[in-house]
Amino acid sequence: MTQSRATLKSPPPPDASAIDTPSSLARRLGLFDTTMIVMGGVIGSGIFMNPSEVAREVSTAPLILGAWAVGGLIAVAGAFVYAELAARRPQVGGQYAYIREAYHPAVAFVYGWALLLVIQTGGMAAVAITFARHFNELSGIAAQEWIIAVATLALLTAINCLGVRVGSSLQNALMVLKILAIIGLVVCGLFVSAPPHVIQPAGDQLATANGPPTDGGWQMISAFGAAMVPVLFAFGGWQTASFIAGEVREPRKNLPRGLLLGVIGVTALYLAVNYVCVRALGPAGLAATDTPATEVMRRAFGETGARMIAVGIAISALGILSQATLTAPRVYFAMAQDKLFFKSVSWLSPRTRVPVVAIALQGLLAMIIAFSGRYRQILSYVISVDFIFFGLTATCIFVLRRRDAKTASAESTSVQFKMPGHPVTTALFVAACWIVVANMVYNHPANTWIGLAIMAAGIPAYFFWRWRRRAS
Repeated sequence: MTQSRATLKSPPPPDASAIDTPSSLARRLGLFDTTMIVMGGVIGSGIFMNPSEVAREVSTAPLILGAWAVGGLIAVAGAFVYAELAARRPQVGGQYAYIREAYHPAVAFVYGWALLLVIQTGGMAAVAITFARHFNELSGIAAQEWIIAVATLALLTAINCLGVRVGSSLQNALMVLKILAIIGLVVCGLFVSAPPHVIQPAGDQLATANGPPTDGGWQMISAFGAAMVPVLFAFGGWQTASFIAGEVREPRKNLPRGLLLGVIGVTALYLAVNYVCVRALGPAGLAATDTPATEVMRRAFGETGARMIAVGIAISALGILSQATLTAPRVYFAMAQDKLFFKSVSWLSPRTRVPVVAIALQGLLAMIIAFSGRYRQILSYVISVDFIFFGLTATCIFVLRRRDAKTASAESTSVQFKMPGHPVTTALFVAACWIVVANMVYNHPANTWIGLAIMAAGIPAYFFWRWRRRAS
Protein backbone atom coordinates (compact mmCIF):
# COMPACT_ATOMS: atom_id res chain seq x y z
CA MET A 1 0.00 0.00 0.00
CA THR A 2 2.86 2.39 0.85
CA GLN A 3 4.51 1.73 -2.47
CA SER A 4 1.20 2.30 -4.28
CA ARG A 5 0.67 5.68 -2.60
CA ALA A 6 4.20 6.73 -3.42
CA THR A 7 3.55 5.86 -7.04
CA LEU A 8 0.36 7.90 -7.12
CA LYS A 9 2.14 10.95 -5.65
CA SER A 10 5.16 10.77 -7.91
CA PRO A 11 5.69 13.96 -9.94
CA PRO A 12 4.62 14.02 -13.60
CA PRO A 13 7.26 13.87 -16.30
CA PRO A 14 8.83 17.22 -17.18
CA ASP A 15 7.02 19.36 -19.71
CA ALA A 16 8.99 19.06 -22.92
CA SER A 17 7.69 22.40 -24.07
CA ALA A 18 9.36 24.10 -21.12
CA ILE A 19 12.85 22.71 -21.70
CA ASP A 20 15.41 25.37 -22.58
CA THR A 21 18.01 24.20 -25.09
CA PRO A 22 20.71 26.12 -26.99
CA SER A 23 18.77 25.74 -30.26
CA SER A 24 15.47 27.00 -28.83
CA LEU A 25 14.11 30.37 -27.81
CA ALA A 26 15.22 31.38 -24.31
CA ARG A 27 12.56 31.04 -21.59
CA ARG A 28 13.12 34.24 -19.64
CA LEU A 29 9.59 35.62 -19.16
CA GLY A 30 7.66 35.15 -15.94
CA LEU A 31 4.04 35.76 -14.92
CA PHE A 32 4.45 39.53 -14.51
CA ASP A 33 6.10 39.85 -17.94
CA THR A 34 3.33 37.80 -19.55
CA THR A 35 0.59 39.85 -17.88
CA MET A 36 2.19 43.12 -19.02
CA ILE A 37 2.49 41.77 -22.57
CA VAL A 38 -1.20 40.82 -22.56
CA MET A 39 -2.27 44.26 -21.33
CA GLY A 40 0.23 45.98 -23.62
CA GLY A 41 -1.29 44.26 -26.64
CA VAL A 42 -4.72 45.69 -25.83
CA ILE A 43 -4.24 49.18 -24.40
CA GLY A 44 -3.28 51.59 -27.12
CA SER A 45 -4.51 55.02 -28.12
CA GLY A 46 -8.02 53.67 -28.85
CA ILE A 47 -9.33 53.74 -25.29
CA PHE A 48 -8.63 57.48 -25.16
CA MET A 49 -10.84 58.07 -28.24
CA ASN A 50 -13.24 55.16 -28.81
CA PRO A 51 -15.65 56.08 -25.95
CA SER A 52 -16.97 58.83 -28.27
CA GLU A 53 -17.61 56.32 -31.07
CA VAL A 54 -19.72 54.21 -28.72
CA ALA A 55 -21.63 57.22 -27.38
CA ARG A 56 -22.59 58.20 -30.95
CA GLU A 57 -24.40 54.89 -31.34
CA VAL A 58 -26.10 54.61 -27.94
CA SER A 59 -26.88 57.84 -26.10
CA THR A 60 -27.64 56.73 -22.55
CA ALA A 61 -25.10 56.12 -19.82
CA PRO A 62 -26.33 52.58 -18.99
CA LEU A 63 -26.06 51.51 -22.64
CA ILE A 64 -22.62 53.10 -23.07
CA LEU A 65 -21.22 51.38 -19.98
CA GLY A 66 -23.17 48.22 -20.82
CA ALA A 67 -21.48 47.99 -24.23
CA TRP A 68 -18.04 48.17 -22.62
CA ALA A 69 -19.06 45.63 -19.98
CA VAL A 70 -20.24 43.20 -22.66
CA GLY A 71 -17.00 43.76 -24.54
CA GLY A 72 -15.10 42.93 -21.39
CA LEU A 73 -17.08 39.73 -20.91
CA ILE A 74 -16.36 38.68 -24.50
CA ALA A 75 -12.67 39.44 -24.00
CA VAL A 76 -12.59 37.42 -20.76
CA ALA A 77 -14.31 34.55 -22.57
CA GLY A 78 -11.64 34.78 -25.26
CA ALA A 79 -8.94 34.79 -22.60
CA PHE A 80 -10.35 31.55 -21.18
CA VAL A 81 -10.36 30.06 -24.69
CA TYR A 82 -6.72 30.95 -25.22
CA ALA A 83 -5.82 29.94 -21.67
CA GLU A 84 -7.06 26.41 -22.34
CA LEU A 85 -5.34 26.28 -25.72
CA ALA A 86 -2.10 27.55 -24.16
CA ALA A 87 -2.33 24.88 -21.46
CA ARG A 88 -2.92 22.15 -24.05
CA ARG A 89 -0.38 23.33 -26.64
CA PRO A 90 2.22 25.68 -25.08
CA GLN A 91 4.20 25.91 -28.30
CA VAL A 92 6.11 28.62 -30.15
CA GLY A 93 3.79 30.72 -32.30
CA GLY A 94 0.72 30.40 -30.08
CA GLN A 95 -2.31 30.99 -32.29
CA TYR A 96 -0.41 29.69 -35.34
CA ALA A 97 0.42 26.48 -33.47
CA TYR A 98 -3.16 25.99 -32.23
CA ILE A 99 -4.56 26.20 -35.78
CA ARG A 100 -1.81 23.95 -37.15
CA GLU A 101 -2.39 21.28 -34.50
CA ALA A 102 -6.19 21.37 -34.71
CA TYR A 103 -6.64 21.61 -38.47
CA HIS A 104 -3.88 21.64 -41.07
CA PRO A 105 -0.53 23.39 -41.65
CA ALA A 106 -2.06 25.09 -44.70
CA VAL A 107 -4.66 26.89 -42.55
CA ALA A 108 -1.98 27.94 -40.06
CA PHE A 109 0.23 29.18 -42.89
CA VAL A 110 -2.57 31.34 -44.29
CA TYR A 111 -2.96 32.88 -40.83
CA GLY A 112 0.76 33.62 -40.58
CA TRP A 113 0.72 34.98 -44.13
CA ALA A 114 -2.14 37.38 -43.33
CA LEU A 115 -0.48 38.37 -40.05
CA LEU A 116 2.75 39.35 -41.78
CA LEU A 117 1.29 41.08 -44.84
CA VAL A 118 -1.81 42.72 -43.39
CA ILE A 119 -2.82 42.33 -39.76
CA GLN A 120 0.33 43.07 -37.79
CA THR A 121 2.38 45.24 -40.11
CA GLY A 122 -0.59 47.38 -41.20
CA GLY A 123 -1.65 47.91 -37.62
CA MET A 124 1.91 48.78 -36.57
CA ALA A 125 2.21 51.36 -39.37
CA ALA A 126 -1.02 53.08 -38.34
CA VAL A 127 -0.06 53.18 -34.66
CA ALA A 128 3.39 54.51 -35.57
CA ILE A 129 1.75 57.38 -37.47
CA THR A 130 -0.50 58.07 -34.46
CA PHE A 131 2.58 58.27 -32.25
CA ALA A 132 4.29 60.56 -34.77
CA ARG A 133 1.37 63.01 -34.72
CA HIS A 134 1.38 63.31 -30.94
CA PHE A 135 5.18 63.53 -30.90
CA ASN A 136 5.03 66.46 -33.34
CA GLU A 137 2.39 68.22 -31.24
CA LEU A 138 4.32 67.78 -28.01
CA SER A 139 7.79 68.54 -29.32
CA GLY A 140 6.94 71.25 -31.85
CA ILE A 141 9.38 69.71 -34.33
CA ALA A 142 6.79 69.50 -37.12
CA ALA A 143 8.74 66.81 -39.01
CA GLN A 144 7.02 64.69 -41.62
CA GLU A 145 5.01 62.00 -39.86
CA TRP A 146 6.37 59.12 -41.93
CA ILE A 147 9.96 60.01 -40.92
CA ILE A 148 9.16 59.83 -37.20
CA ALA A 149 7.08 56.68 -37.72
CA VAL A 150 9.83 54.88 -39.62
CA ALA A 151 12.49 55.97 -37.11
CA THR A 152 10.33 54.73 -34.22
CA LEU A 153 9.74 51.35 -35.87
CA ALA A 154 13.47 51.01 -36.62
CA LEU A 155 14.41 51.82 -33.01
CA LEU A 156 11.94 49.32 -31.51
CA THR A 157 13.06 46.66 -34.00
CA ALA A 158 16.70 47.18 -32.98
CA ILE A 159 15.86 47.05 -29.25
CA ASN A 160 13.97 43.76 -29.60
CA CYS A 161 16.86 42.25 -31.53
CA LEU A 162 18.97 42.69 -28.38
CA GLY A 163 17.03 39.94 -26.60
CA VAL A 164 13.63 39.04 -25.20
CA ARG A 165 14.64 40.27 -21.75
CA VAL A 166 15.54 43.72 -23.10
CA GLY A 167 12.36 43.88 -25.20
CA SER A 168 10.10 42.75 -22.38
CA SER A 169 11.74 45.18 -19.92
CA LEU A 170 10.94 48.06 -22.26
CA GLN A 171 7.42 46.71 -22.68
CA ASN A 172 6.96 46.43 -18.91
CA ALA A 173 8.11 50.01 -18.38
CA LEU A 174 5.82 51.40 -21.06
CA MET A 175 2.90 49.35 -19.75
CA VAL A 176 3.35 50.69 -16.21
CA LEU A 177 3.40 54.23 -17.63
CA LYS A 178 0.21 53.52 -19.59
CA ILE A 179 -1.53 52.24 -16.48
CA LEU A 180 -0.45 55.34 -14.56
CA ALA A 181 -1.77 57.57 -17.35
CA ILE A 182 -5.15 55.83 -17.27
CA ILE A 183 -5.32 55.95 -13.47
CA GLY A 184 -4.45 59.66 -13.64
CA LEU A 185 -7.26 60.23 -16.15
CA VAL A 186 -9.74 58.37 -13.94
CA VAL A 187 -8.74 60.22 -10.76
CA CYS A 188 -8.84 63.62 -12.45
CA GLY A 189 -12.17 62.80 -14.09
CA LEU A 190 -13.75 62.15 -10.72
CA PHE A 191 -13.05 65.77 -9.71
CA VAL A 192 -14.66 67.27 -12.82
CA SER A 193 -18.17 68.57 -12.17
CA ALA A 194 -20.79 66.44 -13.86
CA PRO A 195 -22.96 68.24 -16.46
CA PRO A 196 -26.61 68.89 -15.69
CA HIS A 197 -28.76 65.81 -16.13
CA VAL A 198 -30.48 65.69 -19.51
CA ILE A 199 -34.06 64.45 -19.21
CA GLN A 200 -34.92 61.90 -21.88
CA PRO A 201 -38.21 62.34 -23.77
CA ALA A 202 -41.09 60.30 -22.49
CA GLY A 203 -42.43 57.28 -24.32
CA ASP A 204 -40.95 54.14 -25.81
CA GLN A 205 -38.30 56.00 -27.76
CA LEU A 206 -34.54 55.74 -27.77
CA ALA A 207 -32.71 58.98 -28.52
CA THR A 208 -29.55 58.26 -30.46
CA ALA A 209 -26.58 60.58 -30.70
CA ASN A 210 -26.36 60.37 -34.47
CA GLY A 211 -29.96 60.97 -35.43
CA PRO A 212 -33.53 61.63 -34.28
CA PRO A 213 -35.31 59.48 -31.73
CA THR A 214 -36.30 56.10 -33.05
CA ASP A 215 -38.62 53.43 -31.87
CA GLY A 216 -37.21 50.99 -29.34
CA GLY A 217 -36.84 47.26 -29.83
CA TRP A 218 -34.96 46.29 -32.94
CA GLN A 219 -33.49 49.79 -33.45
CA MET A 220 -32.00 49.70 -29.97
CA ILE A 221 -30.52 46.25 -30.59
CA SER A 222 -29.12 47.45 -33.90
CA ALA A 223 -27.59 50.54 -32.28
CA PHE A 224 -26.10 48.46 -29.48
CA GLY A 225 -24.61 46.06 -32.04
CA ALA A 226 -23.03 48.98 -33.91
CA ALA A 227 -21.61 50.27 -30.63
CA MET A 228 -19.98 46.90 -30.00
CA VAL A 229 -17.76 47.21 -33.08
CA PRO A 230 -15.42 49.94 -31.68
CA VAL A 231 -15.61 48.25 -28.27
CA LEU A 232 -14.39 44.90 -29.60
CA PHE A 233 -11.72 46.66 -31.64
CA ALA A 234 -10.48 48.37 -28.46
CA PHE A 235 -10.37 45.03 -26.61
CA GLY A 236 -8.42 43.26 -29.36
CA GLY A 237 -4.74 42.41 -29.19
CA TRP A 238 -4.38 40.34 -26.02
CA GLN A 239 -4.23 37.12 -28.07
CA THR A 240 -0.81 38.11 -29.42
CA ALA A 241 0.70 37.17 -26.05
CA SER A 242 0.30 33.52 -27.07
CA PHE A 243 2.98 34.05 -29.72
CA ILE A 244 5.72 34.17 -27.08
CA ALA A 245 4.79 30.82 -25.47
CA GLY A 246 8.26 29.51 -26.36
CA GLU A 247 9.88 32.16 -24.14
CA VAL A 248 7.64 31.88 -21.07
CA ARG A 249 8.86 29.97 -18.03
CA GLU A 250 6.40 27.20 -17.06
CA PRO A 251 4.14 28.09 -20.03
CA ARG A 252 1.32 25.72 -19.07
CA LYS A 253 0.88 27.73 -15.88
CA ASN A 254 2.14 31.27 -16.50
CA LEU A 255 0.70 31.90 -19.97
CA PRO A 256 -2.93 31.05 -19.08
CA ARG A 257 -2.70 33.00 -15.82
CA GLY A 258 -1.15 35.98 -17.59
CA LEU A 259 -3.94 35.95 -20.19
CA LEU A 260 -6.68 35.96 -17.58
CA LEU A 261 -5.05 38.52 -15.27
CA GLY A 262 -4.21 40.81 -18.18
CA VAL A 263 -7.67 40.80 -19.75
CA ILE A 264 -9.43 41.26 -16.41
CA GLY A 265 -7.10 44.16 -15.63
CA VAL A 266 -7.79 45.81 -19.00
CA THR A 267 -11.55 45.39 -18.53
CA ALA A 268 -11.41 47.13 -15.15
CA LEU A 269 -9.38 50.03 -16.56
CA TYR A 270 -11.66 50.43 -19.60
CA LEU A 271 -14.81 50.51 -17.48
CA ALA A 272 -13.23 53.11 -15.19
CA VAL A 273 -12.24 55.34 -18.14
CA ASN A 274 -15.72 55.20 -19.64
CA TYR A 275 -17.36 55.87 -16.30
CA VAL A 276 -15.41 59.11 -15.79
CA CYS A 277 -15.95 60.16 -19.42
CA VAL A 278 -19.72 59.74 -19.08
CA ARG A 279 -19.71 61.36 -15.65
CA ALA A 280 -17.61 64.36 -16.67
CA LEU A 281 -19.00 65.00 -20.17
CA GLY A 282 -22.42 63.39 -20.14
CA PRO A 283 -23.58 61.09 -22.97
CA ALA A 284 -24.28 64.00 -25.34
CA GLY A 285 -20.98 65.73 -24.59
CA LEU A 286 -19.11 62.47 -24.99
CA ALA A 287 -20.67 61.91 -28.40
CA ALA A 288 -19.87 65.47 -29.48
CA THR A 289 -16.10 65.26 -29.01
CA ASP A 290 -13.48 63.29 -30.93
CA THR A 291 -11.00 63.39 -28.04
CA PRO A 292 -12.90 62.52 -24.84
CA ALA A 293 -9.85 61.88 -22.67
CA THR A 294 -8.30 65.20 -23.70
CA GLU A 295 -11.59 67.01 -23.00
CA VAL A 296 -11.85 65.50 -19.52
CA MET A 297 -8.29 66.52 -18.66
CA ARG A 298 -8.81 69.98 -20.16
CA ARG A 299 -11.81 70.51 -17.89
CA ALA A 300 -9.75 69.34 -14.94
CA PHE A 301 -6.47 71.27 -15.51
CA GLY A 302 -6.90 73.37 -18.64
CA GLU A 303 -4.35 73.15 -21.44
CA THR A 304 -1.79 71.66 -19.03
CA GLY A 305 -4.11 68.71 -18.50
CA ALA A 306 -4.60 68.34 -22.25
CA ARG A 307 -0.84 68.15 -22.79
CA MET A 308 -0.49 65.65 -19.93
CA ILE A 309 -2.96 63.24 -21.53
CA ALA A 310 -1.32 63.79 -24.93
CA VAL A 311 1.87 62.41 -23.38
CA GLY A 312 -0.11 59.44 -22.07
CA ILE A 313 -1.59 58.77 -25.52
CA ALA A 314 1.86 58.93 -27.14
CA ILE A 315 3.23 56.49 -24.55
CA SER A 316 0.29 54.15 -25.15
CA ALA A 317 0.92 54.15 -28.90
CA LEU A 318 4.62 53.50 -28.31
CA GLY A 319 3.79 50.71 -25.87
CA ILE A 320 1.53 48.82 -28.26
CA LEU A 321 4.21 49.15 -30.97
CA SER A 322 6.74 47.66 -28.57
CA GLN A 323 4.43 44.75 -27.79
CA ALA A 324 3.77 44.06 -31.47
CA THR A 325 7.49 44.11 -32.24
CA LEU A 326 8.13 41.68 -29.39
CA THR A 327 5.42 39.08 -30.04
CA ALA A 328 4.39 38.51 -33.68
CA PRO A 329 7.83 37.63 -35.14
CA ARG A 330 7.62 34.35 -33.22
CA VAL A 331 4.87 33.27 -35.67
CA TYR A 332 7.12 33.79 -38.69
CA PHE A 333 9.90 31.99 -36.80
CA ALA A 334 7.56 29.00 -36.26
CA MET A 335 6.58 29.02 -39.94
CA ALA A 336 10.23 28.90 -40.94
CA GLN A 337 10.87 26.07 -38.48
CA ASP A 338 8.07 24.17 -40.22
CA LYS A 339 9.99 24.81 -43.49
CA LEU A 340 7.09 26.84 -44.83
CA PHE A 341 9.01 30.09 -45.07
CA PHE A 342 12.52 31.38 -45.76
CA LYS A 343 15.02 29.32 -43.78
CA SER A 344 16.84 32.44 -42.61
CA VAL A 345 13.71 33.57 -40.73
CA SER A 346 14.24 30.69 -38.29
CA TRP A 347 17.76 31.86 -37.45
CA LEU A 348 18.39 32.64 -33.79
CA SER A 349 21.11 34.96 -32.61
CA PRO A 350 23.61 32.77 -30.70
CA ARG A 351 24.04 35.52 -28.12
CA THR A 352 20.49 36.75 -27.52
CA ARG A 353 18.59 33.68 -28.81
CA VAL A 354 15.87 35.74 -30.44
CA PRO A 355 14.67 35.43 -34.08
CA VAL A 356 16.51 38.50 -35.35
CA VAL A 357 15.63 37.99 -39.03
CA ALA A 358 11.92 37.53 -38.25
CA ILE A 359 11.91 40.69 -36.12
CA ALA A 360 13.73 42.67 -38.81
CA LEU A 361 11.42 41.40 -41.57
CA GLN A 362 8.29 42.51 -39.75
CA GLY A 363 9.83 45.88 -38.89
CA LEU A 364 10.88 46.48 -42.49
CA LEU A 365 7.41 45.73 -43.90
CA ALA A 366 5.77 47.98 -41.30
CA MET A 367 8.19 50.78 -42.26
CA ILE A 368 7.34 50.37 -45.94
CA ILE A 369 3.60 50.61 -45.20
CA ALA A 370 4.13 53.67 -42.99
CA PHE A 371 6.21 55.29 -45.76
CA SER A 372 3.65 54.46 -48.45
CA GLY A 373 0.85 56.18 -46.57
CA ARG A 374 -1.64 53.41 -47.43
CA TYR A 375 -2.02 52.25 -43.85
CA ARG A 376 -5.52 53.80 -43.55
CA GLN A 377 -6.86 51.63 -46.36
CA ILE A 378 -5.15 48.57 -44.91
CA LEU A 379 -6.67 49.11 -41.47
CA SER A 380 -10.17 49.10 -42.93
CA TYR A 381 -9.80 45.43 -43.92
CA VAL A 382 -7.35 44.26 -41.27
CA ILE A 383 -10.17 43.78 -38.77
CA SER A 384 -12.25 41.41 -40.90
CA VAL A 385 -9.28 39.09 -41.52
CA ASP A 386 -8.19 39.20 -37.89
CA PHE A 387 -11.61 38.30 -36.51
CA ILE A 388 -12.03 35.42 -38.97
CA PHE A 389 -9.00 33.76 -37.39
CA PHE A 390 -10.09 34.85 -33.91
CA GLY A 391 -13.23 32.76 -34.22
CA LEU A 392 -11.44 29.93 -36.02
CA THR A 393 -8.88 29.67 -33.23
CA ALA A 394 -11.65 29.31 -30.65
CA THR A 395 -13.08 26.37 -32.58
CA CYS A 396 -9.75 24.59 -32.02
CA ILE A 397 -10.96 23.75 -28.50
CA PHE A 398 -13.63 21.43 -29.94
CA VAL A 399 -11.03 19.60 -32.03
CA LEU A 400 -8.26 19.38 -29.43
CA ARG A 401 -10.57 18.32 -26.59
CA ARG A 402 -11.92 15.46 -28.68
CA ARG A 403 -8.45 14.46 -29.84
CA ASP A 404 -6.92 14.63 -26.36
CA ALA A 405 -9.81 12.62 -24.92
CA LYS A 406 -8.97 9.80 -27.33
CA THR A 407 -5.27 9.76 -26.44
CA ALA A 408 -5.95 10.26 -22.68
CA SER A 409 -2.33 11.24 -22.13
CA ALA A 410 -1.05 12.55 -18.80
CA GLU A 411 -0.60 16.01 -20.28
CA SER A 412 -4.09 16.23 -21.78
CA THR A 413 -5.86 15.05 -18.62
CA SER A 414 -3.98 17.49 -16.34
CA VAL A 415 -4.97 20.72 -18.13
CA GLN A 416 -5.47 23.30 -15.37
CA PHE A 417 -7.46 25.87 -17.36
CA LYS A 418 -10.65 24.97 -19.19
CA MET A 419 -13.28 27.13 -20.84
CA PRO A 420 -16.16 27.51 -18.34
CA GLY A 421 -19.53 26.57 -19.79
CA HIS A 422 -18.05 24.91 -22.88
CA PRO A 423 -19.44 24.24 -25.50
CA VAL A 424 -22.09 26.98 -25.18
CA THR A 425 -19.71 29.76 -24.12
CA THR A 426 -17.14 28.82 -26.75
CA ALA A 427 -19.79 28.83 -29.46
CA LEU A 428 -21.04 32.24 -28.32
CA PHE A 429 -17.50 33.64 -28.49
CA VAL A 430 -17.06 32.28 -32.01
CA ALA A 431 -20.40 33.80 -33.01
CA ALA A 432 -19.41 37.21 -31.58
CA CYS A 433 -16.20 37.20 -33.63
CA TRP A 434 -17.88 36.28 -36.87
CA ILE A 435 -20.69 38.80 -36.33
CA VAL A 436 -17.97 41.45 -36.40
CA VAL A 437 -16.79 40.03 -39.73
CA ALA A 438 -20.35 40.09 -41.10
CA ASN A 439 -20.68 43.70 -39.97
CA MET A 440 -17.49 44.63 -41.83
CA VAL A 441 -18.66 42.85 -44.99
CA TYR A 442 -21.96 44.73 -44.84
CA ASN A 443 -20.50 48.18 -44.13
CA HIS A 444 -17.16 47.97 -46.00
CA PRO A 445 -17.59 45.31 -48.71
CA ALA A 446 -14.87 46.54 -51.09
CA ASN A 447 -12.07 46.72 -48.53
CA THR A 448 -13.19 43.49 -46.87
CA TRP A 449 -12.84 41.64 -50.17
CA ILE A 450 -9.35 43.09 -50.60
CA GLY A 451 -8.38 41.66 -47.22
CA LEU A 452 -9.93 38.31 -48.07
CA ALA A 453 -8.08 38.27 -51.40
CA ILE A 454 -4.72 38.83 -49.68
CA MET A 455 -5.59 36.08 -47.22
CA ALA A 456 -6.58 33.71 -50.06
CA ALA A 457 -3.28 34.41 -51.80
CA GLY A 458 -1.67 32.52 -48.95
CA ILE A 459 -3.12 29.24 -50.28
CA PRO A 460 -0.96 29.04 -53.45
CA ALA A 461 1.93 30.42 -51.42
CA TYR A 462 1.60 27.49 -49.02
CA PHE A 463 1.72 24.93 -51.84
CA PHE A 464 4.78 26.69 -53.25
CA TRP A 465 6.62 26.41 -49.95
CA ARG A 466 5.54 22.80 -49.51
CA TRP A 467 6.83 21.99 -53.01
CA ARG A 468 10.07 23.78 -52.23
CA ARG A 469 10.46 21.84 -48.98
CA ARG A 470 10.00 18.52 -50.78
CA ALA A 471 12.34 19.51 -53.59
CA SER A 472 15.15 20.52 -51.22
